[in-house]
Amino acid sequence: MPANAINATLYDQLNFNFIRDIAPVAGLTRDPLVMLVNPSFPAKTVPEFIAYAKANPGKVNMASSGVGASQHVAGELFRVMTGVQMNHVPYRGATPALTDLISGQVQVFFDVTTSSIEHIKAGRLRALAITATTRSEALPDIPTIGEFVPGYEASNIRGVGAPKNTPVEIIDKLNKEINAALVDPKINTRLADLGATALASSSADFGKLIEDETEKWAKVVKSAGIKPD
Repeated sequence: MPANAINATLYDQLNFNFIRDIAPVAGLTRDPLVMLVNPSFPAKTVPEFIAYAKANPGKVNMASSGVGASQHVAGELFRVMTGVQMNHVPYRGATPALTDLISGQVQVFFDVTTSSIEHIKAGRLRALAITATTRSEALPDIPTIGEFVPGYEASNIRGVGAPKNTPVEIIDKLNKEINAALVDPKINTRLADLGATALASSSADFGKLIEDETEKWAKVVKSAGIKPD
């Protein structure tokens, strides 16, 4: 869903309207991102990072997995809310961005926790903060950005949608089965290990979440002046 919520504003002439053209079925997971730096980077906390970036304008390069990707807009939201300067360096995917962060070619990367957690645990990267509103069970000692930047939140929402005219009884059945799976202890344990959380919801609540996320990222895309490649 992150790409669809972002693309609704990023691209002017899409041939579909994500909110109008799908029937929300159910949420699956909420995956927070994590603010990462190379272990050699001077800042060890979010306040230290903000102070360093403001004292060294133009010297902080922010990697992303591409223009308009969730990692990019999460970083732009941070930039807008803190007033720091960061040079955006887009890559073709998260893997090369992580590689250059580990080697010190870029200074910061807001990556999805599920793909970076092993690098954090191995000490190849330093996690400054989680982008969700609450700390991650997988990284309980890492604070949230919101603890230092009130109101900050960014996460990848994943869920299931169906064609717009899908009968309500089918939507309801799918929603029931998905929510039943999401309360399975084994699934919840595995999600927690990866830093994600289950997002059981009604189809109506999931639809409202889609609308809220689309509106939120529209403001970031516009305020940051993000343009597609």
